Amino acid sequence: MNGQVAEDTFGNGAMAILKDIEHVQIVACGTSYHAGMVARYWLESMAGVSCNVEIASEFRYRKSFVHANSLLVTISQSGETADTLAALRLSKELGYRGSLTICNVATSSMVRESDLAYMTRAGAEIGVASTKAFTTQLVGLLMLVLAIGQHRGLSEPHRTAIVNGLQALPAKLEEALLLSDEIEALAPEFADKFHSLFLGRGSQYPIAMEGALKLKEISYIHAEAYAAGELKHGPLALIDADMPVIVVAPNDELLEKLKSNVEEVRARGGIMYVFADKNAHFKSDATMRVINVSHCDELIAPIVYTIPLQLLSYFVALIKGTDVDQPRNLAKSVTVE
Repeated sequence: MNGQVAEDTFGNGAMAILKDIEHVQIVACGTSYHAGMVARYWLESMAGVSCNVEIASEFRYRKSFVHANSLLVTISQSGETADTLAALRLSKELGYRGSLTICNVATSSMVRESDLAYMTRAGAEIGVASTKAFTTQLVGLLMLVLAIGQHRGLSEPHRTAIVNGLQALPAKLEEALLLSDEIEALAPEFADKFHSLFLGRGSQYPIAMEGALKLKEISYIHAEAYAAGELKHGPLALIDADMPVIVVAPNDELLEKLKSNVEEVRARGGIMYVFADKNAHFKSDATMRVINVSHCDELIAPIVYTIPLQLLSYFVALIKGTDVDQPRNLAKSVTVE
C-alpha cells in the first residue's frame, strides 16, 4: 500500500500518522467489538504491533495507560454510538498519536471528530442486528494491517496473503451463502432450546462470540461463547443433550486442538453442530451434525465463517416467530449510555 493509496483509503495525513504507530488501542461495542478482537490477531501476527481491544463503556470509565505512538481505533456502524464516541473524545486528552474510525456513515460524529476514517460503504442496514456492517468492518481492519504493517516489516508473503485474500473474498462469501438450504433444514432442531454454547479457537473465538450474539439478539435463545480451550475451566458443567454446541472449525493450525475439545463435548453427551472446512475430516453421526464450509485461506476464514452463523440465527428466529429486523428492547443506533 503506497502513500497515495493509504491517503485515499484512510484520509489526508494517513501516512504521517500510520508510519509511526507502535501500538493500536481498539474501542467498540457489541458486534464492532468482536471485529476489533479479530483484528488483534491480525495486527500482532502480521503487522508486528501490539493491540488492545476494549469495550467502550469500560474504557471510558477507567484510568488507562497510553503506549507511545499509539493509534486509537473506534469501530461503529452508525458513528454515533454514545460510549464509543465518548471514548474517542477522551482519547484527545490522553496523548494518542492519532485516531481512526471505521464507520458506515460519512456524516457521523466519529467521522467528523477522528483524524482518519475508513468508510465501510456497507449501504443502509435496516435490521438492528449488524450483519454486512460486521464483514465490511473486518475488511477495513485488514486494510489497516496492510497500511501499518508496511512500516513494521510486514513480510512479502503476508502482504500477498492479504491482497489475495481480499480478492478471493467475494467468491468465498457467495459459496458460504449456498449453505442456506442446509442450515435452514437444521434450524428446527433449535426451536425448543433455551440455551446454546458456541466454541472457537484463535481468530475464530471472536466469531463464535459474534455467532452467540446474533442468536440471542434475534431468536432470544440464551447463547454463550467460549474459547474452546476453556471448556475444562467451567463450561463443561453445562453440557448435556439439551445444550446445543456450535463449533467453528476451519482447517488451520489449531484444528487438532479443536478436535480434542470436540471429543470432550462428545464424552459428556453433548449434541454438536460443527461448521467445518470440508478438508477438516469431520463426519456427521448421532451426536454431531457437520456443515461443510468451502475451503478458504486462514486469513479470511473469520469473515467467511460469519455467514453461516448469521444464517443459523436468521432461520432459527423465523421458526420461533421473532422479529428478525426489530428485536425486542434493542435499537439500531445506541446513542445513550
